[in-house]
Amino acid sequence: MAFPRLPARAAYINLSNPHKRNALSLAVLRDLRRQLHFHLKCPVTGEPVLLPPFQPDLIDTLEAAAEGGSKSDDLHAWLTHAPTWRRRRADQPRVLVLRSEGPVFSSGHDLAELSSLSRDEVHETFALCAEVMSLIRRSPAVVVAPVQGLATAAGFQLAMTADLPIALGDTKFQLPGMGIGLPCTSPAVAVSRRVSPGLAYRMFATAESVTAAELGAGVLDVVPVPEHAESTDTRAKAFEERVASVVGRLVETSGQAQALGKWAFWTQLGMRGGHGEGGGADGYEDAVRWAGRAMALHARSEDAKEGITAWREKRRAEWKT
Repeated sequence: MAFPRLPARAAYINLSNPHKRNALSLAVLRDLRRQLHFHLKCPVTGEPVLLPPFQPDLIDTLEAAAEGGSKSDDLHAWLTHAPTWRRRRADQPRVLVLRSEGPVFSSGHDLAELSSLSRDEVHETFALCAEVMSLIRRSPAVVVAPVQGLATAAGFQLAMTADLPIALGDTKFQLPGMGIGLPCTSPAVAVSRRVSPGLAYRMFATAESVTAAELGAGVLDVVPVPEHAESTDTRAKAFEERVASVVGRLVETSGQAQALGKWAFWTQLGMRGGHGEGGGADGYEDAVRWAGRAMALHARSEDAKEGITAWREKRRAEWKT
């Protein structure tokens, strides 16, 4: 199966293990890491360029890097300085599209393989899975995950770790581990951060499946199941049109704005008090003050200046990153 052609500045990450329901075997996880490294690597160092950890105090470092401009040698200056971005990100994709083929998006870890691996290989499998999830989460390129079929266990985790998962309303998701005595503790990390705690725990404890429609638009991009859904072509058309629309919108945005915005969004969401004075237990005041500093960083960027000018002149922006 050939995936639809992507626009410029977008690239596929291919989860390919269709004969085993796209299970995340050790070989598949190694291949996912290889693909992510390839699309995230710096052309100068060959190392992946990743967002900073989602820690509020790092705003100080980014502000200092912005002040230093071209003279800054800070590790994260590429997030605030367009020429440094171009050196470190060059022509790397703005959008990564994580896809698999077949009726199952991913069935999670390969249980048959796990039972035959050595102790060290089992540890490597779970460590590698965590590394792949971290690469997706800290990718400066937005990661879209079109979920074309059942996503269970670590496959569900993979979908929920992506920035923008997309699925038809009747697509099923499941944390089945409790049913076999192996609770989905690791997948629950991603699921519980996207799904409401009550529903996430119900899925974790009962191993019941739920549909994308039941998860809701607050969790993922739910594509309505079209009428006459018995037609595979009708379903696929609705699904692919939505994926193409989302990817098309994303590639037209500023790469640096998306990267810094992604870091700032998830960082502020994790603030629950304790990051300032008198902010309150829920962290709202601390977070909104902190986000104001992040907005100031955005506002000083070349792309923000270009975008505002283009809006005033009623023309298309020409991004620098």
